[in-house]
Order: sequence, then structure tokens, then C-alpha cells
Amino acid sequence: MIPRIDLQQQITPTYFAFLDALADSGFRGDIERSYASRLAVATDNSVYQSLPQAVVFPRSTQDLVVMLGLATKTAYRDIKFSPRGGGTGTNGQSLNDNIVVDLSRHMHQLLTIDAEGRRVRVQTGMVKDRLNQLVAPHDLFFSPDLSTSNRATLGGMINTDASGQGSLVYGKTSDHVLGVTAVLVDGTIIETGPVSGEALDQKLAEDSREAELYRCVYHSVTDHAGEIEQRFPKLNRFLTGYDLKHVYDKASHTLDLTRILCGSEGSLAFIAEAWLDLTPIPTYRTLVNVKYDSFQSALRNAPLMVEAKALSVETVDSRVLGLAREDIIWHSVSDLIQDVPGKVMDGLNMVEYADQDGDAQREKVEALCARLDGLIERGEAGIIGYQVCDDLASLNRIYAMRKKAVGLLGNTKGRNKPVAFVEDTAVPPEHLADYINEFRALLDEQGLQYGMFGHVDAGVLHVRPALDMTDPEQEVMLRKISDQVNALTAKYGGLMWGEHGKGYRSEYSPTFFGETLFTELRRIKSAFDPFNRLNPGKICTPLDSLDQLVSVDATKRGFFDRQIPVHVRDGFTQPMDCNGNGLCFDFDVRSPMCPSMKLTADRRHSPKGRAGLVREWLRQLSAQGFDPMAEEAAVMSRSASVKGLVERVKFTWQKSRGEYDFSHEVKEAMDGCLACKACSSQCPIKVDVPTFRARFLQLYHQRYQRPPKDYMVSWVESYTPWMAKAPRLVNPVMSNKWVQSGARSLLGMVDMPLVSDPSLNNLLAASPAARFDMAELRALSDEQKAKTLLIVQDPFTSFYDANVVFDLVQLATALGFNPVVLPFKPNGKPAHVKGFLRRFAAMAADSAQFLNHLARLGIPLVGVDPSLVLCYRDEYTKILGPARGEFEVLLPQEWLLQQLERLPARTAEGEPWYLFAHCSEKTALPATHQDWSRIFTHLGARLEPVAVGCCGMAGTYGHEREHLEGSKQLYAMSWAEPMNKLPRERCLATGFSCRSQVKRIEGQRIKHPVQALLSLLA
Repeated sequence: MIPRIDLQQQITPTYFAFLDALADSGFRGDIERSYASRLAVATDNSVYQSLPQAVVFPRSTQDLVVMLGLATKTAYRDIKFSPRGGGTGTNGQSLNDNIVVDLSRHMHQLLTIDAEGRRVRVQTGMVKDRLNQLVAPHDLFFSPDLSTSNRATLGGMINTDASGQGSLVYGKTSDHVLGVTAVLVDGTIIETGPVSGEALDQKLAEDSREAELYRCVYHSVTDHAGEIEQRFPKLNRFLTGYDLKHVYDKASHTLDLTRILCGSEGSLAFIAEAWLDLTPIPTYRTLVNVKYDSFQSALRNAPLMVEAKALSVETVDSRVLGLAREDIIWHSVSDLIQDVPGKVMDGLNMVEYADQDGDAQREKVEALCARLDGLIERGEAGIIGYQVCDDLASLNRIYAMRKKAVGLLGNTKGRNKPVAFVEDTAVPPEHLADYINEFRALLDEQGLQYGMFGHVDAGVLHVRPALDMTDPEQEVMLRKISDQVNALTAKYGGLMWGEHGKGYRSEYSPTFFGETLFTELRRIKSAFDPFNRLNPGKICTPLDSLDQLVSVDATKRGFFDRQIPVHVRDGFTQPMDCNGNGLCFDFDVRSPMCPSMKLTADRRHSPKGRAGLVREWLRQLSAQGFDPMAEEAAVMSRSASVKGLVERVKFTWQKSRGEYDFSHEVKEAMDGCLACKACSSQCPIKVDVPTFRARFLQLYHQRYQRPPKDYMVSWVESYTPWMAKAPRLVNPVMSNKWVQSGARSLLGMVDMPLVSDPSLNNLLAASPAARFDMAELRALSDEQKAKTLLIVQDPFTSFYDANVVFDLVQLATALGFNPVVLPFKPNGKPAHVKGFLRRFAAMAADSAQFLNHLARLGIPLVGVDPSLVLCYRDEYTKILGPARGEFEVLLPQEWLLQQLERLPARTAEGEPWYLFAHCSEKTALPATHQDWSRIFTHLGARLEPVAVGCCGMAGTYGHEREHLEGSKQLYAMSWAEPMNKLPRERCLATGFSCRSQVKRIEGQRIKHPVQALLSLLA
């Protein structure tokens, strides 16, 4: 059966007509109507799901004016809009069923920088960390700090009035917004900023659209000043949406509409540009990691840290620490947060000091340490130890762990997953410990698991109870807990929303504001957006509107997920488990995380986007009575061959009739994946796109014919060894322009590499390493085995870059080993990438059997290419399970570390080497850079890791015609600059695909680190 589009997926006629008119109106941005594009923004980092009518991506403020101006026409009066930035909201702030307007794709420029005045003007689609990269050379930064700072946009921060670590000193986003350029619902542009004295009186007397807004806000805050003072809590995280308390200063007779827009969640206007205040980067920073015997001890002791004049005090509990220990992130911080011998660390306070004055900084830190020493000596406060860290790189590593804590809470086994809905409550810090005791009791009563962390200096608690949102009863429990927490925070004089905005919690607004002030909020909404067209249902509704506020009970992702049978959900846990944390949206081109997302700025082409599409694909298949698990089992058991042919014919016929199949939209998103596997380790949830992509492709191509290039790639390990036997015959043929043209037009393949000449067999002709005899290996003594090395071949290095394998043989020989190059056995990785899983399973089983026989000899196995070696560890385990066996293939650096005593120790000197590590390698093995550096240092050489993202080749991706330009763009993003600044003869790359990409673009192949080491021993 083909999943057909249903009414829930269709765009209504009015919206369809509007989008057509918008395309013809001078709007320069992108307009996307596909179901996949809409699904990609139907979720955020919350439990909710709301499918929009369309997604538009304006390129400028003028595009917003054009769009909203068109919407004033009578025919389009029912059109509604919701702004979206990074899509990292935890409460559905940007979710709606209208037109989502995403400013992050194009409107992300730094417009003006005034370093002397410490301010910048930016487009609000810019990511927060990107801004800090740009202003760092001026020793300035934008100080509000979020855990999502590498993907959260400034517009999103403004709209939720976000804050985070350090807010006790640095305040909230609104404290740093000097003014904005906003576009009202009728297309009018306003510029906000402080207006004082006579200028304000004049503004209030004008007859204009803007003056109406000033008068409305002015009368609301002046007529109800006493109520505002009484209602707004005395908290660092003051009440958001709309900020009546800070919009007007009576003493100076100053009104600033910026304060009303900050925290308004896009319900009043589109914030297109902003002037932001910057803060000098502290000259001195110190972090004191204080370790406790319990989380309760950490909470009770936190006020002491605040009293000690700390910039910030962050806390995490034992659950978060435990999850961090199981994640890749722990490798970077384990030396900075060491366990205390004989003690159990169940709580941690991270206390930061920052100052421009070194003496003042030292005095504060020494004073705190003296107090801590006294408490430890007396056995008080539950403190079991502390570590002081004042190295900036180390501080950043620790905070990276703390920022990842949000995502790590979602990485739990089983169907109950920690979810965001009461995750940012704020109470006066002096009440936090008591408040948390009651909060814990509330959750414990329901038998729920949860982890806690937060900004104890500001009284903000982050907690995510673990629920199964596919269970309707637990959805009811979510509502019950939400109501209870709402009442509990009110009891302690706090807020339900301390830093993440309201979103679907807007229904609680009347409780906190009270009837009088909530009426004033509605009056302000009426002035800005009289017909409730901007992010309707959030914060409040216009005065005379009968529209309802959004509710905690709104449709959730679990409603759709529960339509997928349990056995299918359990069989596809990776896409199902994605919680939308959005780490895969990381903007930084130096990060390996999701190159296709960086290339396209398209949410579909991210792990989150692809996971969401697969979930919907599974739902639609299930609705049509199709069981993907049964089909997959049939394919893997070979019983689906005839059935698959029949189905393919039937589907091809149906496709020719123009019937819609959502599978094609999923396929399009999957085609852009480079299979780099950075997501499988960088994502806190370990969403492994290449794995479920291969499964999808296998099922998809049971119905739709594969392109010829897929077969060519999947069989590369079969024909390449034969080509390598006659390089002087094969290479001229492969180089022929007609052959190249034919490969491009018929197969869609470009820039195919030539096989090595001389071949590996020729290079090894006179070497004992070429002699493989299992009987001889078995006959070796233990002493002889200890000096033997077995080199596992891969199809790319052995046949296209044979010198690397030969140089590994020479290096091992120079170290006193007897290397033996094993007969080539197909690894199967190319077949896996293209979704030939049955073939891959057969290859894996054959190779695993061979390698297990060798492993029993007790002789080390070493492979050269990271992608292929890691395939033995990951894909083999997933496809074979226990049948994989216990064999282990090491990478060169892993083996060399074991042989350091055999390497001559020297003093490091001379010009450094520069390491460009393979994406799969440095994400799966976070110690890669350190391992290679240790080896080079031991040999008297310096090695400097180069921070780069994907080179753009990624196996065969860069050789496919449709990806050629994207491949080159990825290289230009992060590799081109260092490759052209550094001496290329000193540049090293561990991946064959990386060396091939450099050769293609720069015209010069760079070395593998093994080759550099060999030159050091010469």
C-alpha cells in the first residue's frame, strides 16, 4: 500500500491562494509547502506537535513587510503567522497550525558593530554563539548564556526573554536589547528604544499607528502601577510576557516598547533586527567545582557560594552526572571533575568567578577555597572535595558538559523518556532547597524517575520527569503534575516559567497576572494585533476575541506516535527516541555535527528532521496496514525477492498514475545524508541516522527501482581488487574523457579516483609481509606472536592509496614487528550506506568469521581507514548481534599507544604537524587527537589538531553528480582556509576520503599520520 495524503496533511484553499499570491508579490525568500518541510517545523524540543500550513523563509525585513502587507487584503484576513528561530523551545512557543515564518535560514547577518560603544546591530536569525565568534576579536561578548547557545537564534532569545548561566550578574536578554526593528501585523515598521521626557509626550500626542501602541502601553502601566509592583515577583528571572514592570520608568518619564516585545513570543510583532549591548570578556575566569555527597547538600550549600561573590552557581545531580559519564562528553571533563577516592559524588556545584582585576579575582577564589577547606575538615555541608580550574579551554569543556545535560536527560533506556513541561521553574533562591523537597515528593508520589540541574544562584530548577507520551494515561499525568507544580511555585512566590517562556503553558498566565493585569495584557495584544493573527493563543488573546489560549492539553507528538504499533516503535527506537533538542542544528562549521544541515540550512536535512520524517513514514505505513518490521524480516531472509518484484511493478504503475507517496519526501531527505555518523555520538540521544537510513532505503527499494550507481557503489569491494591487478591498463581507461563523461551521464558518478600504481601487491612483492599462512601463524610461539602485527585491508586504502598500507608495514618493521598483510575481505560498508542490508549482513558474517579466527591467535589486528574500522565495531554489532564475536580491529594510533615503550623517546622540537582527523573517528573516539599527539610528542615531534567539520567527500557522497557542488561547498566551509594557510606538506589526514577530497580540490594528496611517523623514524 502507498501512504496517501489525508486531510490533516492538506493545505487549506485560502492559505494555498495566499502562498501563490506571495510568490508573485516580490517576496524574495523561500516558500515551502511540502509535507516534509512542514513536518520539520511541526515539533520543537517540547512534547507538542502542530503541523503548519506552510513554512516561509524571508531574506530581509522588506520580505516581512511584503508578506504582512499582502495579508491585509480582505481575501487573506484569516491568514495567521508564527515566527520561528532555532526551534529549540521547550514549550512549543513557535508551534502553530498557520504559516511558520523561519528567520534563521537567511536573516542571520551582523549589520553593524560599534566596538567602542559596545553594541551591535544584527538580524535576529543569527545564532547566539555565532555573534560571540564575530565580536570576540574586540574582547566583547553577548552575555546571556543558554545551554542551546550553538543553535538558538537571537530572535528566539528576545521573544522568550531568555537567560541562563550568569544571570545573577548579566541579567536576562531584555537587559541587553537596546532597541529593535519590528514589523507589525499590517506591515508597518517600527523602531523601538527609550523615549523620554518631551519626546515621549510628543509621541503620546501623535496621530499614528505607532503612537497608538505607546498610548496603550503607557496607560496600562501608569494606571496600574501599584498592581504591577505587587504582582511581579522579586526575582532575577522576573515575569515574562509582557513585561509591564520594566517598560516605563516613572522617575525619568521614559518608555521603551522594547521591553514589551522582549518575552512576547512573537505574539505582537516580527522582530527583524536588534541593537544589542555587549559586555567586555572577563580577563580572569576561574571555576571551582565543589563535590557533594548528595544533591540536597549541594542545594543547601549554594547560598554560601552566592554570598562569596560568585558570578554564577550551577548545579547538577547524580542522575545527570551518571548520564554524562556514559556520554562522549565525559572524556573531555573527567580530569577536571575527578571522583574523590572512597567517596560517592552525588551532587556538584560549579562556581564561577570572573573579573577584570587579577588581584580581586584571586582574593575571591582564595576566600571561597579557605571556607571550603574548613567545611571539609569539619565534615560539614556534605562537601567531599573540590577542584579549581582557571584555564579557559578547560572551563569551556566543563560548560559544554553542563550545556549537554538537557539533552543527556533524554538519553534513557525504555519507553519512559524525560520530557519538558515543568523544566524551568524559578523561586527565590533562599527557598529553593525546601521547594525542591516538595517538588521531589510530588514526583516520587507518582513513582517517576527524573534528573535535576539548574542555576541555583537564581533559584531556577531544571527537571524533566520521565513519561511515556504514547500512553494516554501518562498524558493525563502530565496535566496533573503541571497543575501541581503551578500551584507549588505560586506557594513559594515563584514562577512556572523561569527562562524558557510560556508557549502552551500560557493558560496559567491569568493565575500569575491576576484578572486586572491580564486584562491589560489583552488590551496591549489588541493594540498590536487586534485580530489575533500573530502566534495566536500564546501569552493572551485580544480583548474582544473569543479565541482560546493554547492549553497544556494540546495535541502532543505522542498522539501520533501511539498510532504506530508497539513492536514497530520498539524496532525503530532511534528515530522514535529523538526528543528534538536540536543539537544537530549546530551552526559552527568547525563542528562535525551534521554537514548536510550546515550545507542546506534545511531542517529536513538534519538528524532531528530525518528522525521526524521516519516517524511519520512509520505512522502512515501503519495506518495503511503495512508492517515494516515483517517486511524487513522477509527481505533479510531472502523470502521477499519475488514479492518485492511484484510490489515494485505495482508501485511503479501506481506512481505513473501520479498517486502521492510520502516515501519520496523521506527519500529526498535521506539522500542528503553523508553517512558520517557524527550524529550517532554527538547527539545526546545518539540518533544514528545512517543506521535507520540504510533500513529505510532497503524497504523503499523493494518498491522503487534503484539507480545504477547504487549497485556500482555496493559492489565496489568486488570489482576494485580486480582493477588493482592491472593499474596501467585500468587507469588510462578510467581517465579517458569519454569514459568519464559516460560515468557522469549514465551512472551519475564524477571524479572517480585511479587505482594505485604501483599496486600494493607490487609494493609488497619482496616483503615477507605479503606472506599469509594461517598454519604458520598458529605455529608461532607466544614470544613471536607478541612481535607480529596483522594488517586488515580495506578497499579504499589498499587499492587507491596503497602507499599508506605499505608505509604502515614499514613503520611496524622499523619498530621491530613482523607485519603480515591479511588477504582482502570485503568489509561491507559501501553496501550498508546504500541500504543493501541483506548483502551487508552476508559480508559482515563472512568477514567476522575470518577475523574471529585470527583474533583467537592473540595477535593484534590493525586497520587503516577509520570509517571501515569503526564499521566493524558499530554496524557489525547491530546487524550480527552476538554472532559478531569478540574480534577487535584497532586503528593505528590505538595500536601505537600500546607500543610507546618501543618508540624512541625524544624531545619535541621543530615545525609542527597538523592533524585533520576523520569525522567518524573523532566523534566516535573522542581521544583521537590526544592519542595521536601523545605518539608524536613521544617521537620528538609536535602535532596540532585542526578544528574542522566535514571535508565534503564522505565516502562516495562527493563522487555523486547531484552532490558534487555541495561536496565542494562543505570543503570550502572549514577545510579550505586552514589547508591554504598551513604548510600542506605538514598536513595529515586519517581518512582516505579526506585525502581524496584534498587531492581533488587542491591538486595535492596529503599524508596519513603513519607516513609522518615513518619519516620521523628514518
